[in-house]
Amino acid sequence: MAGVISASEPSWPGPFTGLSPRCFTKLVTALRREGADAVRKGRPWSLPLEDRVLLVAAYWRTSRAWEESGAKAAVGKTTTIADGGYPGTGLVTPHRRRQGEELPDWKQEHNKSHKQARARVEHSFARMKGWKILRDCRLKGDGVHHAVPGIARLHNVALAG
Repeated sequence: MAGVISASEPSWPGPFTGLSPRCFTKLVTALRREGADAVRKGRPWSLPLEDRVLLVAAYWRTSRAWEESGAKAAVGKTTTIADGGYPGTGLVTPHRRRQGEELPDWKQEHNKSHKQARARVEHSFARMKGWKILRDCRLKGDGVHHAVPGIARLHNVALAG
């Protein structure tokens, strides 16, 4: 199929999905275990499972998923930063340079401060994933949905005190 990027290419998931190759492989493996790639009656899939997962993951990283997920409504008018996967959503994203152009200094400075803020957020997410209470909640449906706001409030109380 012309124009389709195959999941077997070495740099495939990151730019499109935000997932590392390891996480993407774990996702595909879990889907296979659940029977997502089983042969069924009817017309067979025209794309292999890896490419279907790539398309869905890329879809959920685009602005359509930002609104559909309810995240846009949840943040309201709060200024929210995001990575480069959310252009045109009203979120604060890094500036991209066009091919053959250089970014002006002010855009480079903005990207630098943006990257520093996102790094703090990503490090916080990584730390929280190691907490036993959240690992347990992740196994219980929407438990994380209830636990994370509580943890964030406790953290803010600790910072304010």
